[in-house]
Amino acid sequence: MRRADRLFQIVQLIRGRRLTTADYLAQRLEVSMRTVYRDIAALAQQGVPIEGEAGVGYRMRAGFDLPPLMFSKQEAQALVATVRMAESQLDAALARQAENALGKILAVLPLDARAAAESLALYAPLRALDPATSAHLTALREATEARAKLRLGYLDLGGVKSERVVRPLACLFWGPVWTLSAWCELREDFRSFRVDRIETLAVLEERFRDEPGKTLADMRRLQDAQAH
Repeated sequence: MRRADRLFQIVQLIRGRRLTTADYLAQRLEVSMRTVYRDIAALAQQGVPIEGEAGVGYRMRAGFDLPPLMFSKQEAQALVATVRMAESQLDAALARQAENALGKILAVLPLDARAAAESLALYAPLRALDPATSAHLTALREATEARAKLRLGYLDLGGVKSERVVRPLACLFWGPVWTLSAWCELREDFRSFRVDRIETLAVLEERFRDEPGKTLADMRRLQDAQAH
């Protein structure tokens, strides 16, 4: 990779994350840490507003931007492949937005890149989500973003029904199945619920804030500890 291309990549990686370490940049760009430090210094000298320091991490000062990017043929094909694979497994609202976003990208590509992307012989003929699961997934995604508690009527794999009030934390896709990761107020613990086994769903007016021991980060730490 040419140095100019590497510098451009560093800017993209840093502005796409809240905090980016030199180790992360070195791994992504397949260069040494010393090269990363040298490149960061060069960008700073050129006036790129990178804040941070070695050993801590870097971030881009708010307000900095670059001209619109142009995708290569391979990158455009990767975007088409990704949207084709995802569309049938997203809720209807998000699938439409993915298609709209892809259309906007393809519309500004050079003709040869657009033709290569649209003619990509890679498809994902998966069965689409059933309407109830799709609707639930939309509601779960929006409630997670709004930090709204939910009341779920749930049927577990053993055929036992229950009603739970939960704090939705994330929706996870496991191949053919979506699950909701949540803090369950009934069990006072983290629980996962298969979206296709949610029978009723009501978004409550009550909002929640992060509390120690009840966040997505806490759940992931607990899972990592249990795995080891």
